[in-house]
Amino acid sequence: MFIKLIVHLTRIFVGAMFVFSGFVKLVDPIGSQYKFEEYFGESVLNLEFLIPYALPFSIVLIIVEIMLGVSLLLGYKSKRTIWSLLGITTLFLFLTWYSAYYNKVTDCGCFGDAIKLTPWETFWKNVILIGLILLLLIRVQNVKEIFPKKLNAFLILVALVSFSYTTYYVLNHLPIIDFRAYAVGKNIKEGMKYPEDGSVPPVHDFMLEDTQNDLAPEILAMDKVLLVIVYNASKSYDKGFVEIKKVTDKAIQKGYNVYGVSASFEDDLILIQNHYDLPFNFLFCDETTLKTMIRANPGVMTLSKGTVTGKWNWNDIDEINL
Repeated sequence: MFIKLIVHLTRIFVGAMFVFSGFVKLVDPIGSQYKFEEYFGESVLNLEFLIPYALPFSIVLIIVEIMLGVSLLLGYKSKRTIWSLLGITTLFLFLTWYSAYYNKVTDCGCFGDAIKLTPWETFWKNVILIGLILLLLIRVQNVKEIFPKKLNAFLILVALVSFSYTTYYVLNHLPIIDFRAYAVGKNIKEGMKYPEDGSVPPVHDFMLEDTQNDLAPEILAMDKVLLVIVYNASKSYDKGFVEIKKVTDKAIQKGYNVYGVSASFEDDLILIQNHYDLPFNFLFCDETTLKTMIRANPGVMTLSKGTVTGKWNWNDIDEINL
């Protein structure tokens, strides 16, 4: 009886861990895409040919991770589920060991932006998980289905459809939960302050530069600001600039200070500006910072005295009420 209780508690813990880990990445799959691009880069795994496939790879891995957690909690095909959990955790174990030992990636992204762990912390977390999964594998006969087979299969299908739709939604809009320092309601100036422990502040490398100066302090003091964020002009959606033109014209009429922000070459931005007759000039900002600010290319962000008051994917510009 005691062993059965331990197995049951272990099953709940491991299943919940995988569901939570998958969910915080499910709401922001583009964040996982950026993390895998980092892993595939020349300075880490040197698998640059995989970079174009980072987004589909991250989506598949996220869905697999969260579905395995749900399957374990339901006891659905327990033996196959537990073996799969062992396989995926072993993969994560290798990646986190490699990152930690060679100091390649400072944040593994295993809990998205919700919880930050060092590579070594993540490595030991995976070691513990593998130990618990091995216990479940040894006592797999005690991992029973909670509901009848048909109901379990139906619940698995519902979960798969729901999680897949959530992924589709956030890719076409914005993350449904924003864990980053640029979330709506956060103040960028406050985020730039160094914590008492001397650690790196949540907002760093935030500069909005023209050809001569950093205009960030001036812009963060303004009451009505609209930023059009284009982290990479060559990867942006052309259709988005048609919508951007509409909202920026309206914003200027309502007294907003409008700026474009990009990490692209000036010549590329001038071409976009002229082609779509955009009524604003572009400032320069670090590409990683822009990717952190908003998961859209192009995207729109409004500020009031440094506080983020709104964020929209270009798909949702019709919803902006200035």
